[in-house]
Amino acid sequence: MSDFWSAIILGIVEGLTEFLPVSSTGHMILTGHLLGFTGEKAKTFEIVVQLGAVLAVLVLYWRRFVGFLNFKESFRSRGKINLIHMALAMLPAVVVGLAIHGWIKEHLFGPATVLISLVVGGVLILVAVKAKVRITAETMDDISYKQAFGIGLFQCLALWPGFSRSGSTISGGMLLGTSQKAAAEFTFLVSVPVMFGATGLDLYKSRDLLAMEDLGIFIAGLVASFVVAMIAVVTFLNIIKRLSLSWFAYYRFVLAAIFYIILFL
Repeated sequence: MSDFWSAIILGIVEGLTEFLPVSSTGHMILTGHLLGFTGEKAKTFEIVVQLGAVLAVLVLYWRRFVGFLNFKESFRSRGKINLIHMALAMLPAVVVGLAIHGWIKEHLFGPATVLISLVVGGVLILVAVKAKVRITAETMDDISYKQAFGIGLFQCLALWPGFSRSGSTISGGMLLGTSQKAAAEFTFLVSVPVMFGATGLDLYKSRDLLAMEDLGIFIAGLVASFVVAMIAVVTFLNIIKRLSLSWFAYYRFVLAAIFYIILFL
């Protein structure tokens, strides 16, 4: 299969899974191995294509982001998330990510480590569901600064490919007293600056691996990811109103078992 069609498939996989607690990076790494789309360039593609999903959130929540641009009102707002919430949630992952970015790409971007993180992340989801912590933040705007920072700490787990950003932060939010929906929406917003920063950093560090002939592959993946993510975000928010996150944990366990059989047996 050509790299172009592999990019389309991976873009669709990214769009479907980026905001589900199942790990988009893990799915792309495993799918890439099945398609034979591997190597340093593929690792960079797997990160850059996430921009398509980020742009989908930017479009869906544009009013929120425009509101953040009014700095005075943003910081003064009460009973509403503001830039302080965003900064507190971003800080831990930014610091840890910058410190061990190279080590992560060298040691954790592989099918074996992804399968392990799928299982560990699934266990975290089940712990969050079974804990039944009292909800103090029913909506995103009820989230406190302390909860925002705590969610940011949980987001550090997502630096391990396969763990899932939404899986770690939604589970963390639930353990800290937020509802599933509040944690999910807050996760979507925080993902935008975090993923823009991660993508920019990766592009800079991988600049010697990229060439103009790769532009079409990257654009194809971005477009596919954007379109599918627009649909997936809205669908997911409707699903979690009625469905327990535990089903996503079971899905992770089954997926890990299937890919273990395919790749290692």
